[in-house]
Amino acid sequence: MRTKIFEFLGLKKNTFALLVMVILVGMGERMAERFVPIYLLALGGGILSIGYLNGANNLLGAIYAYVGGYVSDHLGYKRALFLFNLLSILGYAIVVLFPFWQAVIVGSLFFLSWSAISLPATMDLVSKSLPVTKRTMGVSMHSLVRRIPMALGPVVGGTFIVWFGEKDGVRLAFGCAIGLALVSLVVQQALIEAGNQKTRAEGNPLRLWAVMPARLKNLLLSDILIRFCEQIPYAFVVVWSMKIVGVSAVQFGILTAIEMATAALIYIPTAYFADRGTRKPFIVVTFWIFAAFPLVLLFSNSYILLIIAFIIRGLKEFGEPTRKALILDLAPEDKKAGMFGLYYLVRDVIVSVAAFAGAYLWEVSPNVNLLTAFGFGVVGSVLYMIFGKEAK
Repeated sequence: MRTKIFEFLGLKKNTFALLVMVILVGMGERMAERFVPIYLLALGGGILSIGYLNGANNLLGAIYAYVGGYVSDHLGYKRALFLFNLLSILGYAIVVLFPFWQAVIVGSLFFLSWSAISLPATMDLVSKSLPVTKRTMGVSMHSLVRRIPMALGPVVGGTFIVWFGEKDGVRLAFGCAIGLALVSLVVQQALIEAGNQKTRAEGNPLRLWAVMPARLKNLLLSDILIRFCEQIPYAFVVVWSMKIVGVSAVQFGILTAIEMATAALIYIPTAYFADRGTRKPFIVVTFWIFAAFPLVLLFSNSYILLIIAFIIRGLKEFGEPTRKALILDLAPEDKKAGMFGLYYLVRDVIVSVAAFAGAYLWEVSPNVNLLTAFGFGVVGSVLYMIFGKEAK
């Protein structure tokens, strides 16, 4: 019975070890990361520092995604994940040791690495460990398990802020993140099998772009517009909730938990049907949900309405694993990590403009910020409905 359940969920030794690591690293990361905008304000950074952080994270995340794909192809996913974990620990340590908003920006250059730089290696591990018919399920399980720390982490981090204040509470959360990341290093090295992982790594993004299929480029274009919709207000969701609506840090943590629980409920059934049918409808629905969130948030002026908004935000994960699986389907067989990294490089370099612009739009008016985001979401959704295609 257990074997059948593991088979259905796409759980093998490598993927199971990956999920344990994701919980450990993610728990530490999410206890602090969600409250970094509030921490910056507490340190005197101001609204523009939040925009700079979000923009820099998008820009560097794009570069790191490509670097991560190259390193994964060159070293193999096991060594690559070990290296990326060390970088995140370095970033956490900088924030703990130096309580200045400038240090937070510097530290983010390193603790950002786990989320961005490890994604191609993670997807490479999934694609090499599972057959095509289990690919969406494998990506969905990764996304599902990621939501456990994403749900619990902000609640713990919010509690630290209530107990110790906005400055010391966030620094304590980053300290806990170091400990959990160290444990994950041990788990990762003990359980993940290296196998025959290495492929010929392509370091020139222009050469990779030349072999990117047209169908993948169509998906990329729509995804860029959808990420404009997401990133313009992204760093200010916590500011809207805590400073405008007036919820507490713990209440915001609960909102995040509601979002993650909503996502968790839809992952497995969606993956089951997406692996057996066409992927496009799932992606289309997801893009429209992305578009809806900033508009709903605009009218959320109470805690109850924020709960509804965060449920909608959780539903945007409906087709996100399917989109990642489609990238793997469309990527050349011998360049999956590199192509995955290139996709995110192009997408996030362009989207970093939206993250920077979000701060300026917010200073004009929060309403302008949210309505602009909604407009980009509508355009991206319509384009994919017209031009989006699946693997042959």
